[in-house]
Amino acid sequence: MQTSFAEEIFNSLNRESKYISPKFFYNQRGSKLFEKICKLPEYYLTRTELQILENLKKTLSEFLDGDYRLVELGSGSSRKTRRIIDALIKHQKQVEYIPIDISEIIMKSCRELLGEYNNLKITGIVDTYEGGLEFLKEYDNKQNLIAFLGSSFGNFSPNEGRIFLQKLCSTMKENDLFLIGLDLVKEKSILEKAYDDSRGITAEFNLNMLMRINEELEGNFDLRKFSHHAIYNEDKQRIEMYLCSNANQIVTIPKANLSIRLNKEELIHTEHSHKYTMDQIYDMLESSGFRILKIWQDKKKHFAVVLSSRN
Repeated sequence: MQTSFAEEIFNSLNRESKYISPKFFYNQRGSKLFEKICKLPEYYLTRTELQILENLKKTLSEFLDGDYRLVELGSGSSRKTRRIIDALIKHQKQVEYIPIDISEIIMKSCRELLGEYNNLKITGIVDTYEGGLEFLKEYDNKQNLIAFLGSSFGNFSPNEGRIFLQKLCSTMKENDLFLIGLDLVKEKSILEKAYDDSRGITAEFNLNMLMRINEELEGNFDLRKFSHHAIYNEDKQRIEMYLCSNANQIVTIPKANLSIRLNKEELIHTEHSHKYTMDQIYDMLESSGFRILKIWQDKKKHFAVVLSSRN
């Protein structure tokens, strides 16, 4: 049974080390802000992955034996999806596409895709990744190409990531394929600029969490009393994002039945984004039941897109 937004906020803010799950970034406003982030010069991730996917179009068909349905986790605006659809259309007459996303932005992106492709069938699932995959497990016997792009996997802790990969692997059929985007370890300055841009769009994206709580749960967060904080933790190989309280304050959230006291400079954790070495990628996937078929990287070795099957 899924917990509600109010229940999750009560549980995550009613504790000494406060946090808000990054899945709550993506209401309509948050999704639009993230699209802006993807176009920022500092945010290398999206354009680098798009370049890799453009090159991948030429070679993906080597691994496709028969027709595949595209299943995408966290599809968002589907910018990257088009590269995979193009690769599949070269290989098969019709493509079935199932995007799974907790944001209803998929409705807009699906309409746009249907306007661009005549031989595309779409069934959108507004749900968590786990819920959508569980539904697909018993759906039919068609082969799936499951895509998890955009480095979203990095939001999991190492233990959560392995559990997720093991669960995903267990839902896959024998000939299913899994395509995942993973951000690689690199210079600290590059990483921190990517998550704290000069225009302040990432800060606005982070603060939108509090605005969402105000709007949906009748909270009284004063956004002027908070600031965006992002650092790269080299020991844990991850970017950490926080909302920093700029004053001693009390915040009430009536619909979550919650009142919290925040001290000046107290942090609310909102996201971590893990970065990986190639050795870690092999270990993580192979220990979760996958066999790596191909890895594509950009010239600077900033990002990797990995294709795997069940072992």
